Amino acid sequence: MAAADTERFRLRRFVERLVQLGECDVHDRPIDLVDVAAVLEGNPRATWFKAVGPEKAELIGNVMGSRKRLALALDTDETGLLPEVMKRLANPQKPVKVAASEAPVQQVVLKGDDADLCALPVHLQHGEDGAPYISAGLDVMQFRDTGHHNIGCRRMMLRGPRQAGIDMIAPSDARAIYLEAVAKGEKTPVAYVVGSSPCDFMAAVSMNPPMDELEVLGALRGAPVPIVKCVTNDIYVPADAEYVLEGYLDPKGHAEPEGPYGEYVGYYGVVKRNPVFHLTAITHRKDALFQTVTIGGKQLGRTDTAQLTTVKTESAAWAGLVTAVREPVACFATPSSGGMYNVRVSIRQRVPGEARNAIAAVFGSMAEAKQVFVFDDDIDVFSDEQCDWGLATRYQGDRDTVTASGFRVVPLDPSLGGARVGAKIGFDCTIPFGKRNSLEWGVPLPPVMAKQNGANGKRSVADVLAEKPASFLELMVAAGTRDGRELVRELDGLYAAGTLTRNESGRYMLKGK
Repeated sequence: MAAADTERFRLRRFVERLVQLGECDVHDRPIDLVDVAAVLEGNPRATWFKAVGPEKAELIGNVMGSRKRLALALDTDETGLLPEVMKRLANPQKPVKVAASEAPVQQVVLKGDDADLCALPVHLQHGEDGAPYISAGLDVMQFRDTGHHNIGCRRMMLRGPRQAGIDMIAPSDARAIYLEAVAKGEKTPVAYVVGSSPCDFMAAVSMNPPMDELEVLGALRGAPVPIVKCVTNDIYVPADAEYVLEGYLDPKGHAEPEGPYGEYVGYYGVVKRNPVFHLTAITHRKDALFQTVTIGGKQLGRTDTAQLTTVKTESAAWAGLVTAVREPVACFATPSSGGMYNVRVSIRQRVPGEARNAIAAVFGSMAEAKQVFVFDDDIDVFSDEQCDWGLATRYQGDRDTVTASGFRVVPLDPSLGGARVGAKIGFDCTIPFGKRNSLEWGVPLPPVMAKQNGANGKRSVADVLAEKPASFLELMVAAGTRDGRELVRELDGLYAAGTLTRNESGRYMLKGK
């Protein structure tokens, strides 16, 4: 066992930092659980509730509901988030085991009847939800063949003090682990970590090669994760978490109704058959801070889940882009589309056809993109205004559209109408190859006076044009004027003398020169 820092990546420390930066509201007044969701809905900031329910519990919500806050967890800014994620994922960090006595998450251990899910500050998040949901759980399981830990994000619908319904419909490693156990009639040990650093959530949703995903958590943290063995199973969990819910999934399979629930695509998910989690222990810090994440609703861009999904989408799309085009510049999945459906890409075109390659790369990646917009590198893909302008002026529907069908899809998309595969569309919003430097594609900007050299200053229009054609601004520089109206008078004289004309680019020139 090794000594480890169990405070550096603690959720409470990050929340305290958010408060100092003005990114988190502190709600000191007592509040009923049913009113929590309304405070969080569409809130641009995180909210730290200090007195929730009759127990006056501490609850934090919407920690990851903005790209800025995700970036803060990685000590970068919004545009630097994806590059930093990709850089860190390339450097896995093996976890460090610590003794139970050194693990803050096991300062309090509750087993048997003392372990009670209904004693936690779990609130009803949406009006039609089937029950209160624990929405901030990172589930930790083990592969039977390798012993590697798998980590994902999965919701838990309370069914009782020691039972919860688990959403496990979508294909995933966790589902594969579970179904393997079901086929053998065996229980599946699992632990749910509630109250984690945003780094851990980003690691859980990122696309990774097969490995122990505790190493991926270390990669996103940039430091080894201190881990401790659970008290009722052999799963290892971050020792610096706020809460851990230990237990198992029963071997009955997808047998019990779960839902409805407000999903991350912005609509309700219907009642489904899903596995049941059985609680065997709750461990937590003495001053534990419970966490809830926002999901669904009309303002998806301000929810934890949409912002986290952008990380998943962008990292998957980027992996495809770097092999498909020579110079991808940036990638952004809009949170308002759920963080996955609308993806914007900018590239530096080196050869004809690269915009189409970029579209195809995102189509074929693990990203769940439905609409892909490709721009030149002069467009900031994080700017709605610039992208709207690029789409409006560089795209022709009958020329620049790429459509395809039969792709793997997210089943929650209601526009599918129950279909199991769906369509994708690409928008080539790039300037036609080779035309970037032509005047008609030049972007009008304010004039900038070039620095004068020894040959410039007080030269007449006629003298300048005797050497070569010139724009009006070049004439101003040559004349050393910051006004320009006096040059108009000179030009008028040349027009009157019949010696002045202009070329196709609009530059002034003397006839016969």
